[in-house]
Amino acid sequence: MQRHVPCGLICHPGKEHVLYPLGCTVVIQDLDSKKQTFLHGHTNNVSCVVVSRNGAYIASGQVTFVGFKADIILWDFQRKELLARLSLHKGKIEGLAFSPNSLYLVSLGGQDDGSVVVWHVGKREAVCGSPASARSAGSATVVVCYSCRDEMFVTAGNGTIRVWELDLANRKIRPTECQTGQLRRVITCVKMADDDNYFYAGTSSGDVLKVNTNTKLMTDYRPQKEKFSSGVTALLLLKTGDLIVGTGGGIVALCKGSNYKVMKKIQVHGAVTSLTCRGQGHQFFVGTNECQIYRINYSAFKEELIAACHNEAVHDIVFPLGTSDLFATCSKNDIRVWHTPENRELLRIVIPNMTCHAIEFMRDGKSIISAWNDGKIRAFMPETGRLMYVINHAHSLEVTAIAATSDCKRIISGGGEGQVRVWEIGERTQKLGEVLKEHISTVSCIKIKKNDRECVTASLDGTCIIWDIVRFIRKQMILANTLFKCVCYHPEEYQIITSGTDRRIGYWEVFDGSAIREVEGSVSGSINGMDITSDGAYFVTGGDDHLVKLWDYKEGAVTHVGVGHSGNITHLKICPGNKYIVSVSADGAILLWKYPDLH
Repeated sequence: MQRHVPCGLICHPGKEHVLYPLGCTVVIQDLDSKKQTFLHGHTNNVSCVVVSRNGAYIASGQVTFVGFKADIILWDFQRKELLARLSLHKGKIEGLAFSPNSLYLVSLGGQDDGSVVVWHVGKREAVCGSPASARSAGSATVVVCYSCRDEMFVTAGNGTIRVWELDLANRKIRPTECQTGQLRRVITCVKMADDDNYFYAGTSSGDVLKVNTNTKLMTDYRPQKEKFSSGVTALLLLKTGDLIVGTGGGIVALCKGSNYKVMKKIQVHGAVTSLTCRGQGHQFFVGTNECQIYRINYSAFKEELIAACHNEAVHDIVFPLGTSDLFATCSKNDIRVWHTPENRELLRIVIPNMTCHAIEFMRDGKSIISAWNDGKIRAFMPETGRLMYVINHAHSLEVTAIAATSDCKRIISGGGEGQVRVWEIGERTQKLGEVLKEHISTVSCIKIKKNDRECVTASLDGTCIIWDIVRFIRKQMILANTLFKCVCYHPEEYQIITSGTDRRIGYWEVFDGSAIREVEGSVSGSINGMDITSDGAYFVTGGDDHLVKLWDYKEGAVTHVGVGHSGNITHLKICPGNKYIVSVSADGAILLWKYPDLH
């Protein structure tokens, strides 16, 4: 889930689905079956998404590079397909709104664009446009249409609130400034009343303004004394006239419509970015910038977490030995364990302000070992997440790679300074067994042979070294003009495959380190992750081109390509039993792919 999109989480009027942006895609998720559909079409991150009142259309806008056109895409909800690409704005689409009868779509450009445009939905063309705010005011960031009248809408932002009227005959839009007296506010969200007589505007100062649409005057603002901390970030207007307010401090509060008195409130994790009703408001959903989605029942006013994900780059993914039902991922601040059949989070192990670079399940299933940027190796219980032991100062810089022998008696770790260290792990003790100093830069990947007598380490210094870990000597060294990111033993262990920033996949002989062949792995960008099937017939790769590729090992040819990520893929794994491929990326996404039927 994209965490920086205000009002990005939307409940579809049909009550069966929620929508939210994820990178360059828009996800439509069925609330009961949890099935997801992806809308692909944007070339960069989605910045806003909106659904028409009748539920027939979805519109989404994106960001792009300064000076380039940013597209708005109009989608058909039922058929889940692209209807039209609307291009006028530059840089970024800040906000979108459908008129009540889906006649028009109003779009607001970002700071570098500063214009507001009205589009005719049926004809898929622009009707007219205008600068969004007066030169003396700040930029507008919010756009909302009236609830009954198609030709009226409101824009608001830094020190500006305007009511607009469309004059279709002359193809013009005419603004009227709303007066707020002495108050200077940055408007973050606007909600229109059902009868169009007034609207509410939430502000970054933590209060809510009420503006009369007929007189264009602010009639009230509350709370006047105890404002909501960290600002009002989302609003929901209920049929009863009451308000639900979401704040930057993660408070969701139910306020009386007449005097804004807080009647009930709950705390969620992260700043609230979205509030959306299901049906008449008996149930509503909350989205936060920590990538959490909650469901709240209006009567009980209790939160229930229904979806969560990493909100920082995911660095590693591992399956325990022999099961595809569980996997673990690691990121900044935490390690999470997921249940594959239900796509839900089972466990979260939090180490605040630290980044976990790599994780591994011990083969006996008794611990998860992890490599951290504070130079420590930490081991946790897989069921409870309780800390078992810490190896302090495991590396002088950060610990960047980790692997464990199959007898669970040794851990091999790699560091940012290039050292490879072997640790003897006893019942209660962890001691340093050996230091292997050859690499001169970060160790990026470690793989151990099944017999625990040999391992291979890949490094950003352009070498892969095959070590004898009984006598602790170097057996072979592989040199290439690249920063090696990943290495895999072929299951028969007479060959290894490597890849990295030169985008090439190299096949090497383990016996003497000679190159067997090299294939072009990607057209653009580094290859950051690879994994091989247990029979060695196929392998997968992923990297900065955002594609998951399945390769035939013998042919050295791509058989399948998965398009879905919108960030750089950092790691990927084929699960035991070849049911899924799981890939993780730098934008915090975890994608599950069905392993293709190859027979």
